[in-house]
Amino acid sequence: MDHTNTASQSRELAEPFLREVLAGAGLAVEYVRAKGNTLYQRDGDGGEIPVVDFAGGYGSVLLGHNRPEIVERARELLDGDTPVHAQFSSHPYANALAAELNRIIHRELGTDEAYFAVFANSGAEAVEAAVKHAELDRGMRIAAILEEISVQNEAARTAVENGTAAVAEHTLERLGLTPPRDPGEAFGLLAAELARRNAEQTARPPLFLALEGGFHGKLAASVQLTHNEGYRTPFKSLAAQARFVPQDRPDVLKQVHAEERGVLLGTQVVDGQLTLTEREFPVFCAFLVEPIQGEGGIRVLSREFAGEIQQFCESIDCPVVVDEIQSGMGRTGTLLASAPLGLRGDYFTLAKTLGGGIAKTSVMLVREKYYRKEFEIVHSSTFAKDSFSCHIALKVLELLEADGGRAYRAAEERGTALRAALEGVRADFPDVVGDVRGRGLMLGLEFLDQSESSSPVIREIAGGGFFGYVLAGHLLRRHRVRTFPTASAVNTLRFEPSIELTDAEIAQLDAGLRDVCELLRAGAGEALTAA
Repeated sequence: MDHTNTASQSRELAEPFLREVLAGAGLAVEYVRAKGNTLYQRDGDGGEIPVVDFAGGYGSVLLGHNRPEIVERARELLDGDTPVHAQFSSHPYANALAAELNRIIHRELGTDEAYFAVFANSGAEAVEAAVKHAELDRGMRIAAILEEISVQNEAARTAVENGTAAVAEHTLERLGLTPPRDPGEAFGLLAAELARRNAEQTARPPLFLALEGGFHGKLAASVQLTHNEGYRTPFKSLAAQARFVPQDRPDVLKQVHAEERGVLLGTQVVDGQLTLTEREFPVFCAFLVEPIQGEGGIRVLSREFAGEIQQFCESIDCPVVVDEIQSGMGRTGTLLASAPLGLRGDYFTLAKTLGGGIAKTSVMLVREKYYRKEFEIVHSSTFAKDSFSCHIALKVLELLEADGGRAYRAAEERGTALRAALEGVRADFPDVVGDVRGRGLMLGLEFLDQSESSSPVIREIAGGGFFGYVLAGHLLRRHRVRTFPTASAVNTLRFEPSIELTDAEIAQLDAGLRDVCELLRAGAGEALTAA
């Protein structure tokens, strides 16, 4: 039964406010079919209207909508009654997928260290798994440090009790303690103060590091790692917080570390005197970074700053979580967009194209150095690691790797052609377009601020936070081109098409963007917003 035209549709119940907002920008369109790089809507007579899709499911359909080989594999799986729900059993297909991901990652990173896989259903869930695992690891590392300190303190206590060591007054005074009249009470006083200070440190909540402009999801934990305050602030009390660092500012990294640094104190005997030891307290749970910020305006991490982040995190034993959810899976010409930057993640998160545009799947990969087997018991997902999604992901990797990586090369070549068109628009409209950014088939075109436009309509749009959505609505209505602005930088339009992008489709976008620029230059607000 077709439920799309029943009487119950008279009232919108599925996120009605969002639909209202989209309708205001001319984007509340129903698409009835998808193929390759094209979505189809109906006209008034029921005929199909093709729309070139440059949004690409926010990077989910690098291989195209309903790629024939993927559809065929999906049909084989469903016709063969593949077990979607076989939890708590052997999953050889999941292990095969993890092994293939490792093979490719080893090639790109030049390492042979294993990355263990934990599967999930969406990018945000993969991030949640990564930060949960990082916190489990942090907690276990803290416990190990405290155990070592306890052993050292017991040895010191024994030395004091048998008279082979004494507590020096300067050791007590360093902690703000007044030496007791009875020297025999000195160790007890010292031990109590160390326990108090260490308890204060271990009671501190974990702190994350992330980049300004970063986006890592909207779930309870991941949204606190997303820089956009509009998404983050209403839920601040639900999860651990982050310190956000500006791009290309390694000095700020050092400043944040100095402000947040903590130590755990212990004792040791040196030449018959009890002295204090300091162990770095791992207050930073993880540093999250995108090689290319998707929602922050398609901003590419520089190789230099990537190296600074790597070095900084290694110096304080803070794991790096590389969020490849939008940039990864071949979109920039390699499986990992971070690989050419020389950035080696302790964790990687992959999603979107991993599911081939059909399966809802994602994966968190953690290197063997940090992996905790206990995580497999305390974290799980009903739908993750199933036969259907794993086999689809294997087919995706097969297609990416086929013919010596033809798909990777296509992403680079098509990206170069698309970027040339965007750069041409920028060159011809320097008073309207501010920048072109990105790599491969993850590109962005930033428009200059229009808050002082001669058109009151454009001024209002520019100040209302919907500027990019209005431009996208015009491109859809007038030019049958689908795109969106980046969520946290609405003056930047995103372009994340499939590798099936044609020169004719690039020309169609070029014409649409030039039309938009002409209207903005002329201050033709009414024409820009006309239905």
